[in-house]
Amino acid sequence: MSTRDAPFAELLASSYATSVGEPLVPEGVDAAGWLYEASFGLLAHDTSPDPLFVYANLTAQRLFEYSWDEFSGLPSRLSAGQDDRRTREELLEGVQDRGYASGYRGPRVAKSGRRFWIDDATVWNLVQDDGTRVGQAAIIPRWYEA
Repeated sequence: MSTRDAPFAELLASSYATSVGEPLVPEGVDAAGWLYEASFGLLAHDTSPDPLFVYANLTAQRLFEYSWDEFSGLPSRLSAGQDDRRTREELLEGVQDRGYASGYRGPRVAKSGRRFWIDDATVWNLVQDDGTRVGQAAIIPRWYEA
């Protein structure tokens, strides 16, 4: 996948609209470019047993201190510190069952070990047109240093 993958941007947008009930991307814009350059963090992982990141926009790359190539294939559990992973996993399990969660706040860790908090995040399932769940995504609109 590339940083501006149009079919993946459509999957992000359509899954968000279905789950959350509102549009993710303004009408009439290039969704892939807009999402990649958005001011909010946007991450997505797959459904493997130890989910791997498949997408991180520029804001998420800066926030977590990983390049696109470093993010791609990184186990998503590494976005949280060891002590915070169980709470993160409970959130993701709940999203898997309910379709999405909003208003999430939790601690995260950057590549350097710098700790920070994400605030008011929305997490949703990525679901293809045929109903197959292929991952989960998260928008991080706010964050602050721990």
